[in-house]
Amino acid sequence: MDNANRKLNIPYPIIVEGKYDRLRVLCVCNATVLTTDGFGIFKKNEKLALFRTLGEKSPVIVLTDSDGAGKLIRSHICSAIPKDRLIQLYIPQIKGTEKRKSAPSAEGTLGVEGMETELLYRLLLPFENEEVSARLKENPLSKTDFYIDGLTGAQNSSDKRDSLAEAIGLPAGMTADALLAAIKILFSYDEYLTLVGRSESQN
Repeated sequence: MDNANRKLNIPYPIIVEGKYDRLRVLCVCNATVLTTDGFGIFKKNEKLALFRTLGEKSPVIVLTDSDGAGKLIRSHICSAIPKDRLIQLYIPQIKGTEKRKSAPSAEGTLGVEGMETELLYRLLLPFENEEVSARLKENPLSKTDFYIDGLTGAQNSSDKRDSLAEAIGLPAGMTADALLAAIKILFSYDEYLTLVGRSESQN
């Protein structure tokens, strides 16, 4: 990578297909990287609803594989997000097999997880925005806040998360990590405290 292996700070959500794609992208940048769970996106309306809501607040980067499956998944995501909020990135079609797999994909090409870090770095570099990234970094919202507010670690935490998600236009059934990532993008810390009925003095 350029700049002595400096990680990029990408302020926009990045959507990839699977967990190994996510790990690969996180090697080159600090960002909120969300997965479609492969074709799971076609079965999970709540995930598509999450992407739609994020697209209303921020540009969204879509980085799926360049094979037939990746194109289908990309098309489905793009149907939910306005065109002017989409940043569509494409990897080249390179023949090969990912290291963790014993056989190549149906089309014999590498996916996002198989891309060189330098290539991913160059793809994402134009979308680094230090000003926006700094604002997101200044948001101290963390899992500790979720614990304090009963959104994790309690018997009814799942119900509380669902209630909060419904109140802010997000789908029910989100994990604590997914909800936390979404709220950090959608709201400032003060706005979060207002949503949960907690003041700074209670911290």
